[in-house]
Amino acid sequence: MQNSLTEISSDCIQTVMDGLRKNNMDVQYVPHKEEAAAAVASLLKEGDTIAVGGSVTLEETGVLELVQNGRYHFIDRYEDGLSDRERKDRLTEAFRSDVFLCSANAITKNGEIYQVDGLSNRIAPLVFGPDSVIIVAGINKIAADIEAAVYRVKTVTVPAIVKRRGLDAPCARLGSCIAADQKNMASGCMCDARRCCNYLVLGRQRVKGRIKVILVGESLGF
Repeated sequence: MQNSLTEISSDCIQTVMDGLRKNNMDVQYVPHKEEAAAAVASLLKEGDTIAVGGSVTLEETGVLELVQNGRYHFIDRYEDGLSDRERKDRLTEAFRSDVFLCSANAITKNGEIYQVDGLSNRIAPLVFGPDSVIIVAGINKIAADIEAAVYRVKTVTVPAIVKRRGLDAPCARLGSCIAADQKNMASGCMCDARRCCNYLVLGRQRVKGRIKVILVGESLGF
């Protein structure tokens, strides 16, 4: 089960950071969300083409505002009036971006990053395409292991996302996945509103430093 923030010690944070580095990912820690945008900016070059995955964390930290400020070529998936075809084209452009930005659903003490997606426009460019991936995550995303990460997503992340979007799925009404206590990560409802369809574990990376994690010492996102 997910630890509370009061139980996440500096030793635990260091363990997570050591695990990420062991897995060939770069990581830096900032204590406060106000510092996250500056940390991201230090990893960008003016004129970079930047795409983002949907993320409350990027909004809360000001990172989304940063990449929309005109110094970068932002692939705007949020532009009003886009047709379904145009929106899909914007999402597909993420593969050709210089930098892809998103958050994480969970990060284990062993340095694994666990992601769950519905459409998979977020997890696809995480593993292939952009030369640089930046993940911004609060310490509330820390989980003991993959099993705890799976439980966190079923009981915290997806129910919150589904409820926020006003979708009609059991987890929005119950506050938890109907299969939260099952060991199989893919177990769940069969409704059309389901948003936990595809699953990704980022372990040791072949390209050292392609994935960069900004770990923030606050509770952010879901």
